[in-house]
Parts: sequence; structure tokens; C-alpha cells
Amino acid sequence: MQAAQTTIDPTEVAKFEAMAAEWWDPNGKFKPLHMLNPCRLDYITSQIAAEFERDLTGEKPFTGLRILDIGCGGGLLSEPMARLGAEVVGADAAERNIPVAQVHAEQSGLTIDYRHTTAEAMAEAGERFDVVLNMEVVEHVADPLAYLTACQTLLKPGGLHICSTINRNAKSFAMAIVGAEYVMRWLPKGTHEWNKFITPDELYSLIENAGLTPVDRKGFVFNPVTWQWSLSSKDLSVNYVTASVKPA
Repeated sequence: MQAAQTTIDPTEVAKFEAMAAEWWDPNGKFKPLHMLNPCRLDYITSQIAAEFERDLTGEKPFTGLRILDIGCGGGLLSEPMARLGAEVVGADAAERNIPVAQVHAEQSGLTIDYRHTTAEAMAEAGERFDVVLNMEVVEHVADPLAYLTACQTLLKPGGLHICSTINRNAKSFAMAIVGAEYVMRWLPKGTHEWNKFITPDELYSLIENAGLTPVDRKGFVFNPVTWQWSLSSKDLSVNYVTASVKPA
């Protein structure tokens, strides 16, 4: 059988391999993700609850749902999904991330299926999920359309795809690269490449071409006064997130 094609960019993988041990340090190289995570989780949980008619006030409301966290890193999203009762698979192309995630999940008393693999390989193997979380990954792959098509294949009919990334404009260059990498030094220089950023309209077009139906998009907006992130229905100028569904 022919091996699955891959959209993995080895240079991008190497960047995150080098930072693997710091995933769970809230003041380390992944500080921006730790700061953003509560806002991401609010969006993710509300979208899943609405799509699958789940009550977030109940105990383990995501029981019975199979969720893929593609590009899982150290498990910052996989662990909350597992706590909410979902069966979680965390996949990452950076091999060194997997043992970090496994150890932390074990220490946290959580059962999560972490794998060093790609979306394309899982799709070819016939894996299927109710939800695919695709957060801050699409700007790091070599072929966004092929990658999103693999994510679509991984969804069951009626499944939910949540994808976040960074807009491409002067403001995103100033904030996501100059601000985060050079001024605040939250991220190592070279973590992001501005020309790989994707505008919301471009992402909607890619999602549709991959066979999904976009249903929502929101901005993640950072307030430098309160030092917190919030969701915005209007400001998608830097970080933003989309929700789409696979036709039943």
C-alpha cells in the first residue's frame, strides 16, 4: 500500500521539537498559549455543546464523543477535553512532544491516546472522529488545503471542525512576530513566518474547498491593560478561530 502523503514541514516540526520540554511551564516559551487557553476553551466547549446538544453544567458532558486534537503539543487542549468526558486522541508530528504529553496526562490521572503521527496517516488508516481540534497548526503546514482535506476526512458525517490561526496583515506582523518574538520575547525568534499566515476569507475558502461548511468565526483579542484574551465577533485582525461542519 502506498504511504500516505504528508503536509508536514520538517523545518516547522524542528522548531517545536526544540521547545517540547517547556509545554507545561506557564512562564516558559509557551506562555502565550497558556494565556490564550481559557479563551480557546470557552469557544471550543461552547461550539461542541451547541453542535451535539450537550449541557456544559453536567458531569462529563462530552461523554460518548471522540475528539482528535491534531498538533496537540504537550496536551493543553487534550487534557480539558478528557476531563469533560471525551475519548481523546492527541496527535503531533513533533515526536518529542508525545512523551511530555503522556507523562503529564498520567500525572493528572487522565487517559489520553497520544500518538506521533500526521493527519494524513490517520485519515488513510480510517480513523474517524466527532470533533477535530485544529488549533494554531494550519499556518505551519506545507500545503494548507491538503492538510484541511485530511482533517475533513477524519470527521464523521455531521462532525465539527474547529480551526484557529493568525491573520496576515500589518497588525499581525507587528503583534504576532515583532511583539511576541522580539519585544515581549514570549516565543523564540522565527517561530512564525508572516507569509504563511492566512486571512479569514482565505481560510473560509480553503475550508469550503476541503469539503466542510463554515458556520462561525470569531477573533481572539488581547487586552494589554487587563492582560487577558477575549472573544470578538468583529475583530479578527490578528488571532481568530473558525467552526465548520462536515455535511451529514
